[in-house]
Amino acid sequence: MKSPMTVPVAISLLLHVGVIALLMVSVDFAAKPEAMPQQSAAPVVKATAVDKAAVQQQVDRIKAQQAAALAAERQRQAEVQRQLDEVKRKNKAEQERLAKLEEQKRQQQLEVKRAEEAAKQAKLKKQAEEQKAKQAAEQRAAEEKAQRAAEAKRKQAEEQARQAEEARKRKEAERLAAEKAEAERKAAAERKRQQEAARQAAEAELAAQMAAEQAQLDQLRQQKVMSEVDRYAVLIQQAIKRNLRSDPTTIGKECQVMLSLAPDGFVYNYSVLGGDSNLCRATEAAIKAAGNLPVSSDDEVYQQMKQINLRIALEK
Repeated sequence: MKSPMTVPVAISLLLHVGVIALLMVSVDFAAKPEAMPQQSAAPVVKATAVDKAAVQQQVDRIKAQQAAALAAERQRQAEVQRQLDEVKRKNKAEQERLAKLEEQKRQQQLEVKRAEEAAKQAKLKKQAEEQKAKQAAEQRAAEEKAQRAAEAKRKQAEEQARQAEEARKRKEAERLAAEKAEAERKAAAERKRQQEAARQAAEAELAAQMAAEQAQLDQLRQQKVMSEVDRYAVLIQQAIKRNLRSDPTTIGKECQVMLSLAPDGFVYNYSVLGGDSNLCRATEAAIKAAGNLPVSSDDEVYQQMKQINLRIALEK
């Protein structure tokens, strides 16, 4: 690679050469100076001074251009160098990354290979251990089978002897137990017969007493209920008669009716069973006018009177 200072130095040399050539052209070295009076020398010197100033100005401009070009070149070279360094850095980083990836890939391949080898060795070891364990298990199974056979044969002989002894003892115990059970059964049967006879006699006596007492209670209750029914029948007759509108033609006549009563005394149905037609029509009107009739709050009494036959008669 060329040095950064090579181009500026070459440019500087070329500029100096150009200035010298310009000066040489400006001065006519071949012309011979004419003989002039002494007083005319001052103007010539003045013309030469003017040419040098122009040359100097040209030199300064060239130097300025040279400096600007040099600065621009240095800046360009610096940018080029920076870009070059950046490219080198990136190339180096990329090479390092690729190398790292390659190393990782190599390590992974080595690890895979080692893992495969380890798995292969483990498999071979496991197969060998399984084969060894299988052989040992088969040997133990054969030994245990032989031991079990011998033990089973010994136990079978012992069991047969034990069963024979137990069978003998069981038959003897069964005989004794049967004899004892039969004696106990007969005694228990006798005791049970006696107890059952006593129980039946006691129950019969108690039942007779209870039946007598219940009959007496039922009779008393029925008498009370019927007495209440009769009492409410009179109350109902009185309620109807209070609402009965009679006339002389119904005096001494009667009407037989059946009432169906709700628990609150409401007459939800009635029917005329027979009697004087005028009195029965008046009785029907009186039933409707009476509203709720007297009814016992005792359910047993109500059950006896919820369907009640009444004779409505007007005495003379």
